[in-house]
Amino acid sequence: MFFLTILLFSYLQMSQQIQKTTANDKEVLSNPRLIPVQGTLNVVMNQNVSLSCHSDSGSPPVRYTLFKHNQKVSTLNRPDLAPGLFNLTINSASDVGEYKCKAETNISSGGKYSNSLNFTLKEPISKPVLSSPTSQAKKGQNVTLSCLSENGSLPITYVFFKGRQSISPPVTMQKRAAAVIFLFISSSSDFGTYKCRAENSCCNITKYSNSFNFTLAGERSHSRPLIIALVLILLLFITGFALAIPFFIIPSYKAKKFKCTRSSTGCTSTVNAEDSENYVIYTEIEPVKPEEEYVNFSVIRREDEKGENLTL
Repeated sequence: MFFLTILLFSYLQMSQQIQKTTANDKEVLSNPRLIPVQGTLNVVMNQNVSLSCHSDSGSPPVRYTLFKHNQKVSTLNRPDLAPGLFNLTINSASDVGEYKCKAETNISSGGKYSNSLNFTLKEPISKPVLSSPTSQAKKGQNVTLSCLSENGSLPITYVFFKGRQSISPPVTMQKRAAAVIFLFISSSSDFGTYKCRAENSCCNITKYSNSFNFTLAGERSHSRPLIIALVLILLLFITGFALAIPFFIIPSYKAKKFKCTRSSTGCTSTVNAEDSENYVIYTEIEPVKPEEEYVNFSVIRREDEKGENLTL
């Protein structure tokens, strides 16, 4: 009986020692770490990214599961403690939400979760628009210029130019709002061409705005009546020239076609009948001499429509 008691006690001690050895061989699973393989969380559209999920301790095999907004994305089984790599493609803005991973082993209960990661989508900037509340100004007046890119990842840095010369330090906007500068119109040279430039940290792209010019106030009101007056004068000139054609130019041109040949009997027309449909009569009456009792009638020559000379 005493021998059986000693044997039972020895068996219990041996069992406890075996359980302790088994527990030491199976390490406790540590919380996994989720990190980007490329080392940055700034991404652009259609970019491929990789996430690594890794537990430093635990008893293999290990099952890693990736979640986005608590929705399962993918699962990987590793036979050892090597990291689980998840490859993703950023196709839309919804792909840059919160990501987490979960590690599980055969002896772990419930598994353990990693830290969370959030991607930042970097969008190229759109062409900025340069504008002002007024396009007319006077000398000695204060004016403002605004520059805004509607699209593009923040922050956006703006620089204003007059011609090719910078007229402002870089203005960085952390929110979607226009950069504004104030100008003082002191001389006529301040009515030059203005532009602005916008850039952000995405894609090394820089874009310039449209050109903007201030005009001298009142300049437009003076130029418009002047243009109208010039147009009216031109119309009057064209109308007068059109009226002069039938009354002055055409008769003068026809008169040059007739030649007058003086003879003893008077003036005779030499125009051909083919040059005119109507005949023309030329006559000359000699004055009556006092000592003569008779009248010398001139000879009147005309051409009929057929071109024959008729003597009257």
